[in-house]
Amino acid sequence: MSSSAEPTGYGSGWPERRRGWPGERLPPSARLWLPVVVSLLVQVPATAFQLWRGRWNLPAGGEPFGNRRWAESLPGPGEPGFTAAALLVFALAFVGPLALIMARRFPGPVAMICAVAAAAPILILPTVVTPFAAVAFAVVLGIVRGARIWVYASVALTWVATIALAGLWGISFNPFRIAGTTFVLVLLMAAGEALRRRRETILEHRRSADARRLSAEQRERMRIARELHDVLAHSLSLINVQAGVGLHLIDSQPQKAADALANIKSASKNALDEVRTVLGILRSDPAEAPSAPLTPEPDLAGLPALIESFRAQGLGIAYANVLEVESAAPAATQLALYRICQEALTNVLRHARSHDASVYLGIDRGAYLLTVTDSGVPEEPLPPVEPGGGLLGMRERAELLGGTLRAGPTAAGGFLVEARLPLPAGRAGQSDRGNG
Repeated sequence: MSSSAEPTGYGSGWPERRRGWPGERLPPSARLWLPVVVSLLVQVPATAFQLWRGRWNLPAGGEPFGNRRWAESLPGPGEPGFTAAALLVFALAFVGPLALIMARRFPGPVAMICAVAAAAPILILPTVVTPFAAVAFAVVLGIVRGARIWVYASVALTWVATIALAGLWGISFNPFRIAGTTFVLVLLMAAGEALRRRRETILEHRRSADARRLSAEQRERMRIARELHDVLAHSLSLINVQAGVGLHLIDSQPQKAADALANIKSASKNALDEVRTVLGILRSDPAEAPSAPLTPEPDLAGLPALIESFRAQGLGIAYANVLEVESAAPAATQLALYRICQEALTNVLRHARSHDASVYLGIDRGAYLLTVTDSGVPEEPLPPVEPGGGLLGMRERAELLGGTLRAGPTAAGGFLVEARLPLPAGRAGQSDRGNG
């Protein structure tokens, strides 16, 4: 793969194997027991081998374990001369690895235990060099898991105390051994810091990715809710109003009641068709799309038919469209203008009960302008209906396209909905307000 195709950070699109914290690629049981097993396999056999074949001399006056002075050579395990000090050194080889079992819950104390268990053999049998694999795991795990002060203090104090006690007891160390051990400890702490920073970066990336995913899911839920509301609110509102009309007139004017039932049938069919369309669009797998034909998304060309459907419900609508070319508007803009007009007229039908409304569509000050106004004066009182959330949906539609929506009462007692959506690039200077 070319370098240009390589990701430049912990962004989306990275394979999980590259983004993940290295230890997390292992199952939890392996992450727990791997340091323990590796430390045991390194420390215990190496310590036993050193004790079996090793030779050491305590410096003059150096008898930290009572009056027994170690012989120049130590017999192997099981022989009469295998002493308590050798057993203690061998037992200490198990302490660090076994302490690592609790390293994930108590990383700081475990680092201290491992440091002491690694330093003690240096004072007990100075000429025996035992590996300290458990310290390496404890230092790195402690720093990575946030116990930095514990690790720094434990390692530094234990190592300084070891050198000080060795000097006090007359044990001399090779300067290269001191420098080498110090260098390894510093290297381990640096490795722990590097892994800690990598782990924090990965965790931050995951938190950001989770936040983006939740935000995207929330936006998708809002989009689905808005689409379904816009599709259903119009038809169901017409059905509700016409049902009320039918019940109100069924005895006195049977023909008008029958007309209301016919309108209910037509509105319900339209609602089913539009719901089928929305669900078909929202399906991610085209194979799951419904087999029934889908109706196209509405656009500005459908505004006259929409207005006629409201006129059929008894609204007197004055419609003025002064756009020169309706199809020049982007599809998203056409859909938003259509839905806003639909919802505004639905609100007129449901809430204003007015028989007079006006719809204007044009261009003003570099934006598409849609206004829907009603007189607010009802001629016949009808049964009240519950308020909906259409204004919020209209405002969201406008703002998603960078536009604005203003809604409120007029001086004449009616209600005005005014939506402004930005023109495409190249047409922003146009204005035909008043040309119609």
